[in-house]
Amino acid sequence: MEDQNKGFVAGFKRRIREIKTTRWIRFALVSIVFLAWVAWMHTWWLAIFELLLFDIYITGYIPFTWWKKSKSKAVRSVMSWVDAIVYALVLVYFVFAFVGQNYQIPSSSLEKTLLTGDYLWVNKMVYGPRVPMTPVHFPLVHNSLFGHKSYLDNPSVEYRRLKGLRNVEEGDIVVFNFPAGDTVASKFEETPLYYDLLVKQYGRDQIKADKETFGEIIYRPVDRRQNFVKRAVGLPGQRLKIVNDTIYIDGQRREFPEHVQFNYVFATSRPLDDTDLRNLGIARVDVSMIEPMTPSRVNLQPFLEKAPHTSYAYMAPLTAAMISEMESSGLMVDKVKYNDIASYFAGEGSNSYAFPFGEDGDWTLSNYGGADGLLIPKKGMTVQLTPENWTIYERCIRNYENHPEAYFDKGAGKAYIDGKEAASYTFGMDYYFMMGDNRDNSQDSRFWGFVPEDHVVGTPMIILASFDNERGLFDGKIRFNRILRDANPDK
Repeated sequence: MEDQNKGFVAGFKRRIREIKTTRWIRFALVSIVFLAWVAWMHTWWLAIFELLLFDIYITGYIPFTWWKKSKSKAVRSVMSWVDAIVYALVLVYFVFAFVGQNYQIPSSSLEKTLLTGDYLWVNKMVYGPRVPMTPVHFPLVHNSLFGHKSYLDNPSVEYRRLKGLRNVEEGDIVVFNFPAGDTVASKFEETPLYYDLLVKQYGRDQIKADKETFGEIIYRPVDRRQNFVKRAVGLPGQRLKIVNDTIYIDGQRREFPEHVQFNYVFATSRPLDDTDLRNLGIARVDVSMIEPMTPSRVNLQPFLEKAPHTSYAYMAPLTAAMISEMESSGLMVDKVKYNDIASYFAGEGSNSYAFPFGEDGDWTLSNYGGADGLLIPKKGMTVQLTPENWTIYERCIRNYENHPEAYFDKGAGKAYIDGKEAASYTFGMDYYFMMGDNRDNSQDSRFWGFVPEDHVVGTPMIILASFDNERGLFDGKIRFNRILRDANPDK
């Protein structure tokens, strides 16, 4: 045994002597980065992997590079590619998990601040990156790969966020996992019809029975839920109220973002063509034409009194700048905000899906929060569990704070959490209220409620690239003027 120990020590010393200075430098740099990451994680047992790095760079007892000594040229060639790919995937994994990642804008909910087809760099270090909750996953895709899950449900890690530069601030554009995306019908996951909405329309039993239409019912872990991007308009502990589309926080009026849009019905002096839409920045899919003398146009005439009844009318989301441009050129003859006339055409219950009361309440997308405003939950904040408060905070308590069996007995007027009667509840996380700048075409917190802090991914910093899906490659498809622009110019 003593001879074996001497042989090991002698071999160890020989290996150390044979290492070139450049390799020691590489090992030192990698070690500094690794140990800084361990300190950031506050998980000191991870430092044991420093021994593995020492072996990889210095001693080489574990034959990771066995293939370099193979006599087969094919083996050396294939394994060199495998080696490079593995290193790249490990690097991408850590960058995407702890630094940031790219993200594509899939919808128009934040236009004209961010456009459909924008590719963003999302910084995860600003708010502090989450420790991956599903650590075993393929790093280049989100939750699906070739029609199957791209991650393993186990092992799983409880929510923990590393120290960041600051908290979410009012007005930040935030990328987050869709809170109502915990349960999904697989064939509708990429559509605006999320599971809770499907249940309201079709019923839970029909969705489960009709797999051909709805697909499999899948539960997604927090960090594997669909990515959304909205603006944080309400912070933890604040009261939010919307009056005639204007947001009030704790009773104080908030200015609109520069590029905020609302749906307008407007009459024009001549029909709009593709050149008009392009110059104004209106996507063809976002505009609806109402031809002269049709029943719809006749019904609109009382609201467009300045326009002759023979004029064309349109409905589209418009910014203040678009309206000013059309009015100054004489193209726009008259206009009315759609929300001001919606009840005449859709009935008073047209916003019946507004969170949290739905058909039982009178909150709408334009007038929201009731007389006192909606109180946004804050970590450590305690609320009394009344029937109204239970309706507002039930999903937070049951789904986000892991009390799935909690319920409110309306007959007894009492709430029960984890099998015990509870007169009040103290929140364990901060929550946010998110809205899109394209206010009338954004499925946001007004529909599905609060965004828990453990769903926050990061904030977009710059636009990496931008592509207009309505144009050809040689017809302005690439929006060169947006490349490397600030992704949140209003902040």
